[in-house]
Amino acid sequence: MTDVVSLIAAMEISQADEVYNLAAQSFVATSWEQPLTTTDIDAAGVTNMLEAIRIVKPGARFYQASTSEMFGLAQTTPQTEKTPFYPRSPYGVAKLYGHWITVNYRESYNMYACSGILFNHESERRGKEFVTRKITAAAARIKAGAQRCLELGNLDAKRDWGHSKDYVRAMWLMLRQDTPDDYVVATGETRTVREFAALAFKYAGIELEWSGAGMDESARDKASGETVVKVNPAFFRPAEVEMLLGSPVKAERNLGWKREIGFEELVERMVRNDLALIRG
Repeated sequence: MTDVVSLIAAMEISQADEVYNLAAQSFVATSWEQPLTTTDIDAAGVTNMLEAIRIVKPGARFYQASTSEMFGLAQTTPQTEKTPFYPRSPYGVAKLYGHWITVNYRESYNMYACSGILFNHESERRGKEFVTRKITAAAARIKAGAQRCLELGNLDAKRDWGHSKDYVRAMWLMLRQDTPDDYVVATGETRTVREFAALAFKYAGIELEWSGAGMDESARDKASGETVVKVNPAFFRPAEVEMLLGSPVKAERNLGWKREIGFEELVERMVRNDLALIRG
């Protein structure tokens, strides 16, 4: 994404009719450690991709993966396509540039360029760096006796979680429309990290015991085999995003999109997959 020459070559070789830009430095925590790298990839990188399309095949349709993190300190609830942005991390700021440069190329060059403002979408393939997969993988490892404790950050953070299979279908539908536009893709429901963890361990067949940051090893040993989810302040963000909740009304109305996989099924599928992996 930082090498425009290679992107131009990719367009020349592929002659792609559709380009889905899912490339990013996508870890919020890492963006605080590497803000300039995140900017190069998530902000300037989008411009490089748009330039490659404009130069080689301006008629190609372009999808930009925007993010609910652009809302950050949300100004309205639920968040819609008209909600003001207020990013709270270098990742969110860089993604906001990518979002607006996509709008600018659409309006300036009459390119078919649109952005999906996707809220949290998870699946069995989610990387273990993300909190949802960290939870389900830990539940499976604890069930197998390979792990004792799970450490998490802000248990009260609220997110709008859906399954990536539904969200990828929304991306595809955006490029099927006569006119390019931007859409929020979300479930319209919010859950806390605590709720996600509780449901994951329930599906793993494990009784949970919650702990604050001050619980020591001796206290944990008295848990009579129960699993402890421990709060570790090291996992809190420098600027916390407390709640994100999206409204999918426009996507449902204009795209005919509707999610098919609910929250409970999402968590169950992730846990079941991680249990199968560790047994294998």
